[in-house]
Amino acid sequence: MKKNNFKILFFLAGILLMLSSCRDDLLNQPSRTELTSELFWETADDAEYALNGAVADIRYLFSRDYYLDAKGEFVNVSGCNLQGSSGNTSNPFKAGGAYDGFFELNPAGYGYSFTNMYRFCYGGVNRCNYVIDGIERMLENETKAETVKRLEEFIAEAKLFRALIYLRLISMWGDVPYIDQRIYYKEEVESISRTPIEEIKDHMLEDLTYAAEKLPDQAARVGRMAKPAALALRGKVQLYWASWNKFGWPELDTFTPSEQKAMEAYKAAAADFKKVIDDFGLTLYRNGEPGTYTGLGNAEELPNYYYLFTPVANGDPEIIMAFTHGTTGSEQSEELMRDLAGRSIEYSQCWVNPRFALADRYQSVTTGDFCDKLIPMSPNTQGARTAPNSAINPDSYANRDYRMKATFMWDYEMCMGLYARKETGWIPFIYKTENEPVEIDGVTYTTYNTENTCKTGYVFRKFVRNYPGQERSEGDYNWPVIRLADVYLMFAEAVHFGGIAEEKAYAIELVNRVRHRGNLPPLTADKTSDAAGFSGNSENLKYSPFFLAIEQERIVELVAEGHRPYDLRRWRRIGDAFAPPFDPDGYVVRDTWGNATSGYSHNGVFFQNQPNLAYERCYIYSIPQGERDKNPNLTQNKPFL
Repeated sequence: MKKNNFKILFFLAGILLMLSSCRDDLLNQPSRTELTSELFWETADDAEYALNGAVADIRYLFSRDYYLDAKGEFVNVSGCNLQGSSGNTSNPFKAGGAYDGFFELNPAGYGYSFTNMYRFCYGGVNRCNYVIDGIERMLENETKAETVKRLEEFIAEAKLFRALIYLRLISMWGDVPYIDQRIYYKEEVESISRTPIEEIKDHMLEDLTYAAEKLPDQAARVGRMAKPAALALRGKVQLYWASWNKFGWPELDTFTPSEQKAMEAYKAAAADFKKVIDDFGLTLYRNGEPGTYTGLGNAEELPNYYYLFTPVANGDPEIIMAFTHGTTGSEQSEELMRDLAGRSIEYSQCWVNPRFALADRYQSVTTGDFCDKLIPMSPNTQGARTAPNSAINPDSYANRDYRMKATFMWDYEMCMGLYARKETGWIPFIYKTENEPVEIDGVTYTTYNTENTCKTGYVFRKFVRNYPGQERSEGDYNWPVIRLADVYLMFAEAVHFGGIAEEKAYAIELVNRVRHRGNLPPLTADKTSDAAGFSGNSENLKYSPFFLAIEQERIVELVAEGHRPYDLRRWRRIGDAFAPPFDPDGYVVRDTWGNATSGYSHNGVFFQNQPNLAYERCYIYSIPQGERDKNPNLTQNKPFL
């Protein structure tokens, strides 16, 4: 898009964020009037400084995607930390930021949400364009081959991040305005219309092809991007494009799906994913081995999967693309602890919990298949703590996928208590028993305290630190955007839906590699016979055994990483996950005691007697009305007319 072709829309929010405030330019970036080319953009170090500044703000659009999982069926969110940990006023978790207004994310009819996310995404786009524009002007006069190479790598990273942001934008809102240059003044942004997603997709693929060509095979240091990240993201863009063409997107009335385009995109996605898997020597964390753990109720040693989500895994080859965070005193820390842990762990706030439905997804390490469903029981029921399959009987969780032990805690599971950066001893979690003495095997403990913010009967262990030295808002874990395990599963999905028969065996092998980290046996023949060879229409493909095996692994492998709601939407599976339209009972979210999980704004029942419109308003989001008020050329998505 050329600057002299038209003026660009003011609504692109983040572009001149908070114009009424004292800020000079978007996200604290140097303004044109403050840092001219004579004072900046002189050296490659200047270029890197600008890129680092852009990434420092862009990461806040992605590093709490566990909140998004509340739109799926396995994660409950009953609050949101709006303060954030960054001293930067552009932090989107502060009031007015990208996640402002998220308070108990409801999985039904949520398409009016995310107005500020929309705004901040365009702020991220403008930051990327600022970097690209500045470096391209530097390259016009640069003659040293080594410097040219370095500058082109910086452009490649900025283009990669621009594509990442646009994938979020089009996944949520469909057609959105596409901007590929920096915006300086509000007078420039007045009348741009929405760009069709196919055109945006093509721009994204161009950006990612450039990135794949210019980036090194291995990043220079943790937090920088390399070729595998560009290829993995390019494959993901193709996979999403294939999904929309395969299964349709009727809520986006400007889009016409095409089976041919779907098949072409599946094949292109599989090719990119295979390069990532085969060409760079990447391995799963600790070679994908499950490790060991010291029994139910004990947490002195946990499965390898747990440690993948702690800073000991920062820089591990499995984490292909990640956003880094600073540690104590950096004002750039992550807040995973604060959001996912309870008061007993650095006085955290426990706003995000696993739902009861998640537990039944963890399969038997003996059979490799699902166990009998857990039965919710009140502790006041005689024998409830020892009854077979009782949800409050600790033995009901034995001999299951090791990732269960590493992901969440059920009654009588232990974790390390932490306060004031020091260990306070082992604490057992017992649902609704808050900060009380309890005797276990002759030892008196004080129970895990959530101050009743836990509504489900479970609390997360995944992402929660088990060592002293950092307070709740001082975490330095690198938030993973794309992991190798995800790439394995996306490859298998592309092979399956793309009918790529020659890759069938490899797709099965990769799914089994992911299963192995849970100490599960390989898939049996009845679960794989239809891989890449199933004959049927798109609806049948969504319920075929191999696809369901892929979906199963995506659920337990990627839980609380923000993938589930996007999967449900691109597969058109929201009704399957919850309840069909006009269902009189709806989807009841129960806790381990059998109670409906009531929260701040609902009674634990979703999609009850809901018309098709409620589902449509999940599959696509409303173009923010405030932005449409500023620009009459912005059309509204069909479900919100």
